[in-house]
Amino acid sequence: MATVDAKMVAKLRKETGAPMMDCKRALEATDGNWDQAIETLRKQGVKDAAGKASRDAAEGKIFSYIHTGDTIGVLLEIDCETDFVARNEQFNEFGHELCLHLAFTRPRYLTREEVPNDQVEKERAFLLEQVKEQMANKPQEIQEKAVEGRMQQFFQDRCLMEQKYIKDDKITIEDWRKQMIATIGENLVIKRFAVFAIGE
Repeated sequence: MATVDAKMVAKLRKETGAPMMDCKRALEATDGNWDQAIETLRKQGVKDAAGKASRDAAEGKIFSYIHTGDTIGVLLEIDCETDFVARNEQFNEFGHELCLHLAFTRPRYLTREEVPNDQVEKERAFLLEQVKEQMANKPQEIQEKAVEGRMQQFFQDRCLMEQKYIKDDKITIEDWRKQMIATIGENLVIKRFAVFAIGE
């Protein structure tokens, strides 16, 4: 069995943001396997976030960011449960980093439910024609799967919560939010945002 020392625990905490004891338990449970320990903490974070999702988030903060050159600006509202967390360093860092992500990716919607139906149906019809042309010799169920795969990309391009985080493409913004809930210990709700860009 691998020896789990304080340095390993501290390094894992720095990388994941999870509490020290959770990092220690994850390393012990996986016999010091780094990747498995990270995966264990991610799963625990999702579980913890699910338990806090129904709690009321009536406090929060409006974040703002102006990109170098003053041509892109972001406004972002993130809600939390207490004003204490709204002043928390990790919460504020989360908001700032999310503003940077928004300035870079510029999604139009928060979730796929906000995308107008006519846009979705138009894109689906276009992709269906494209797939029929490109995969004419494939069975219909294969073509339908290809359309669904491309629709996933359509939503990922346009919806913040489905985008891959620009600093860690292994997780989506929703995954990251859940990790932050597990780290901070309160429900966090990304409520709304606006991205302003000169010429758009």
